[in-house]
Amino acid sequence: MQYKSCIDVIKYRIKPDESYIRVNGWAFEKNGQPFELITEINGKVVANRLKKIKRPDVVKKFKHFAVDKMCGFHIKVYVDPEETIEEFQFYIQAEGKKKLIKKLEKQEILDIVDRSSISHNIDQYYIDKEHIVVSGWTFSNIENMSVKYKVFDSDEKEIKFTAQILNRPDLVEAGFASKENSRCGFHLEFPYERGKTYKLRLSDGINAINIHLFPEKLMRRQKVKSTIGFARQGIKKTNPRTIKKVFHYMRENGVRGLKAYIIQGVNRREKPYAEWFAENMPSEEELQQQKTKIFEKQPKISIIVPTYKTPEGFLREMLDSVVNQTYANWELCVADGSEGDKTVEEILDNYAKKDKRIRYCILDKNLGIADNTNAALQMATGDYIGLFDHDDLLAPNALYEIVAALQEEDYDILYTDEDKITGDGKEHNDPNFKPDFSMDLFRSHNYITHFFVVKHSIMKKIGGFRSEYDGSQDYDLMFRCIENSEKIKHIPMILYHWRIHQNSVAGDPASKMYAYDAGKKAIEAHLKRMHISATVEHQGLWGMYHVKYDTPGNPMISIVIPNKDHVEDLDTCIRSIQSKSSYRNFEFVIVENNSTEKETFAYYESIQKEFDNVRVVTWKGIFNYSAINNFGVNYTNGEYLLFLNNDTEMISEDALKEMLGCCMREEVGAVGAKLLYEDDTVQHAGVVVGFGGYAGHVNTGIGRDDYGYMVRAVINCNYSAVTAACMMTRKSLFLRGGGI
Repeated sequence: MQYKSCIDVIKYRIKPDESYIRVNGWAFEKNGQPFELITEINGKVVANRLKKIKRPDVVKKFKHFAVDKMCGFHIKVYVDPEETIEEFQFYIQAEGKKKLIKKLEKQEILDIVDRSSISHNIDQYYIDKEHIVVSGWTFSNIENMSVKYKVFDSDEKEIKFTAQILNRPDLVEAGFASKENSRCGFHLEFPYERGKTYKLRLSDGINAINIHLFPEKLMRRQKVKSTIGFARQGIKKTNPRTIKKVFHYMRENGVRGLKAYIIQGVNRREKPYAEWFAENMPSEEELQQQKTKIFEKQPKISIIVPTYKTPEGFLREMLDSVVNQTYANWELCVADGSEGDKTVEEILDNYAKKDKRIRYCILDKNLGIADNTNAALQMATGDYIGLFDHDDLLAPNALYEIVAALQEEDYDILYTDEDKITGDGKEHNDPNFKPDFSMDLFRSHNYITHFFVVKHSIMKKIGGFRSEYDGSQDYDLMFRCIENSEKIKHIPMILYHWRIHQNSVAGDPASKMYAYDAGKKAIEAHLKRMHISATVEHQGLWGMYHVKYDTPGNPMISIVIPNKDHVEDLDTCIRSIQSKSSYRNFEFVIVENNSTEKETFAYYESIQKEFDNVRVVTWKGIFNYSAINNFGVNYTNGEYLLFLNNDTEMISEDALKEMLGCCMREEVGAVGAKLLYEDDTVQHAGVVVGFGGYAGHVNTGIGRDDYGYMVRAVINCNYSAVTAACMMTRKSLFLRGGGI
């Protein structure tokens, strides 16, 4: 027998509750023969806990061998921490023969000891414009302890940062983390200065780990632009020196590191947002022209703002951004709950004396964000209500564009695009270019946020804000406004600037859990009012939600799969659904299409005998994908159709149920799923008309758990179309539309 193997990681973990030697890597026998992975301590065979892992990278690299896709392994060898380990051996054994993979002597074992209470890994870090971006995972091995993050520069000055906490099911699957620790991923960003080094400190209150970051070295590495060209265009016609640089980078950072670097490099080729923003903001001449414009319809817009101990600079800038609007028929209604902060009161009083359109009230006490805003709402007399935060800014043409849109239609709700602005107001970044109204996206998270404008009559009808949703009071209010609206307008312009507060939730996102729970409650209340039966879950990322719609009556799904030979792929597809699907009322209609191999027809006979819900029908015409699928539909019994390629494999047990739950909604025409390549990168996650010139797949090539633009690759939302490689629709609707 001939073996190939590699050990990626070997560690001796000594925790308070357990101690073990962990070995991660891959191994296979070139002819596909079975073998065992054996561990020995001090010359004696010891039991190990083996978990096999998919390794598509190994399968692809050694495709000329019979490599099992589950050739990866994660092994734990539990040991007594009091025992002296003189020698550790790890080897492959088959037919009485064994091949040594790794041998460690006593000193080598001591060198791999890890006693820290913190498990962690840095997946990558890179420089994006003026920020360092660090991503990885960490968790405490002590029960009920959480890891906190801090960043320091070389002068030991603490640096503010933004953070996103991520779900990492891949670590749970690989055995690195328990389900309780699955929310251990992180993505941090912070500004850097040239000439300084930085360290990321991870602390769980018992131990602390410092991870040193060297921007200058990283910048030199990122200047190897030829690496990007090589990776994008392939090896052909590439300078040997470039290839050498690529492989050097890959040796230092691994294949995943190279891939992430390439993606970042490609992204950096786009025009910087600050440059785009400067080019697209209205000129002084345009702003002056707007001020002289007389609209046929001139509704009054009441902007309502709750203030609470607002910093003086932020408060003045907020007020000035309203005063400087190019549309004049507005009023600003401010309710202050600062509980005696005279600075805020004096500023409001001065502005109100200078401009009669500014009105304010001083509350006896802080009533909470919802009731404070209701107090501002009570002062409003306008036709429309605009929601505005006390430390943010409106673009000078914000109200002008709102009123310009109202000339074309009497909209119930209008909302705009937005970006973020630094505390000093000098830098614009992180733009949110939003889609037109998308109910599924809105049920996944509050993508509308700012600038939100709604008819005053609707606001009166729903009764304003509700204090039981404090933290997500806007989300709850917007749901109720939307439920009472018919015409919703998205204005695709950056008209609102959300000021960044880097010290808010970044260090400890769980501190805002009350707000995320309130958001979940807001969705649940909305669904109840709409008489929609569904459950709502937190979606790994804070403030993101996953709505799972019920499937009343559990109707049958007919799965239509065209096939020509390729029985291994087809068998994997069928068996993955038969064995994994939590939803059980389905049938398969396999449309045979001009196969030539005898094995194919033998397989058709055997699979129909094995499963009574599998039927094979024969298409005798020339290849025509649409005609073949339409032909297959004639033999279906289900109320719902799932068109599926034969080379797909179900990886989520709830896939059919979740797709069906969405498809059973009357307003839904077709439902698709995120499709992955074998290397866990995205093949399909939505089609957008206009993308790529005509219509194209978005999110293609990003990682399985990567966010995509504005997190849309990991949450439910609406797209122009989905691919027929995996598409569900109602049969009656399909027939009414004339098929594919």
